[in-house]
Amino acid sequence: MASMFRHPASVALLVLLGGLVLAGVLLVPWDVHPPSAAAQADAVAGLPAETVAAGKEFAAATRPGSYIAMGLSLAVALLLGLTPLGARIIEWCGRPFGGHWLAEAVLGGVAVVLAAQLVTLPLSAWRHTILVRFGLSTQTWGAWAADLAKSYGVTVVTAAIMLAGLYGLMRLSPRLWWLWASAAAGVLVVVMSAVYPVVVEPLFNRFTPMADGPLRTELIEMAERDGLPVTDVLVADASRRTTAVNAYVSGLGPTRRIVVYDTLLEAPREQVVSVVAHELGHAKHGDVWVGTSIGALAVAAAACGIAVLAGAGGLLRRAGVDDITSPRSAGLILAAVAVVGLLAGPVQNVISRQIEMRADQHALELTGDPQTFIEMQTGLATTNLSDVDPPTVLHWLFGSHPTTAQRIAMAKEYA
Repeated sequence: MASMFRHPASVALLVLLGGLVLAGVLLVPWDVHPPSAAAQADAVAGLPAETVAAGKEFAAATRPGSYIAMGLSLAVALLLGLTPLGARIIEWCGRPFGGHWLAEAVLGGVAVVLAAQLVTLPLSAWRHTILVRFGLSTQTWGAWAADLAKSYGVTVVTAAIMLAGLYGLMRLSPRLWWLWASAAAGVLVVVMSAVYPVVVEPLFNRFTPMADGPLRTELIEMAERDGLPVTDVLVADASRRTTAVNAYVSGLGPTRRIVVYDTLLEAPREQVVSVVAHELGHAKHGDVWVGTSIGALAVAAAACGIAVLAGAGGLLRRAGVDDITSPRSAGLILAAVAVVGLLAGPVQNVISRQIEMRADQHALELTGDPQTFIEMQTGLATTNLSDVDPPTVLHWLFGSHPTTAQRIAMAKEYA
């Protein structure tokens, strides 16, 4: 194992990991703290009992499937990466094309990536039945399958581009491919952040300009008052798949726009404004850029980490490959990414919760209306069947947002 860290990429990896830590320290708002446990308990006590009970019931129904899917996906990734099975699948996919490296990289690599996802398909179907039973999904099985196919399509295209680029660079520059791959991966993350709203989002929703009226005018004026002019206010036809409500500000610079679920428009105008004010908080503090910067550093570090794996002779032998630059190593790389992703998940969630709490504070300051914020959070919890006060350990591990109890307690403290 010591030979792993003799590769020059190990130095770059350490530098990038240091950059990630530094970015986390400097860019994440660690000075924002959740309210006390007593304040959260008081917030829960003030919520309708049926809202609390419904959220607990829904969480109890969906959590087992989510955890099983997570474990199953990891198990398949490890099976394909730490045994010769993944390499054999990649070899089989490339055989009709004479074992050409590009066929193995793209067809074989995509096959391995999809295998880790398709194994959880029954659990996705199970989750859909639960969403329908609880009234959160309005999709037919046909519409659900169409969305799932689109999601797999995005995965296939993205994986194919990344795998072709990675193994192409390995062939073009056998010694320094990891350096070019790190730079290319970082640039790709930035490009995807900019084009995602106008390329990928329309695959899953239809967006129409919000009709002229008091609400549209107020949202645009609030964004301008916040120093964040937007190109448009769009309404997403979310009701064709869900009853859940949401809004977000997407895009960077010239592609920035406010997007409101059509389901949210059924709420009182003041609550819609409060939701959008929270989303403007993300744009105001450059949270998209923060996430993009951290993501770019992370994928650049991942490229260097792959190069470091070249020195892990034992792992390569387990995977049935001789060299990390062979496309047949894609299974091992997938396994490494899966393990690192699992370990990094709680850290990502801690960062996300801090950023979300700052956006909540921004919404309160921008609107100056904590009572509407409380009403909005109560309405969101009721409509979205949120577990308003989940177990602390589960929330620390898997919670990407503050709990409803924390958000309402924060608004009460602000008031």
